[in-house]
Amino acid sequence: MQGRDAALLAKLQTLAVGDVALSSVSLGELTYGIHRKGNPSRLVAALEQVLLRMDVLPWTKAVALRYGKLCADLESKGINLSDLDMMIAAHALAEKLTLVSRDKAFLQLRDELGVEIW
Repeated sequence: MQGRDAALLAKLQTLAVGDVALSSVSLGELTYGIHRKGNPSRLVAALEQVLLRMDVLPWTKAVALRYGKLCADLESKGINLSDLDMMIAAHALAEKLTLVSRDKAFLQLRDELGVEIW
């Protein structure tokens, strides 16, 4: 959001509108982070520009049900992520999408879903 990663920005600009979507959970995390910074108006404007190129996926009943199953499955395997990360992973699973993140913790879920680290 702060425009410090030229490679990531260039990659996002090559994608067609609709090729990438954002979980509503991720949007909440981004918005929280923006408002913790010293210049939120500039960052809010940057986020609005990013959102012009992607849809925001709503948290639905199907996603909530997938979240509960994912948490139980991973707990039985001794895999534990933060609640928000689990919600984001469940969202990708429920929508049958690849999860793209910079957070390498998601690599623990490669057996459950497609994960790409950008």
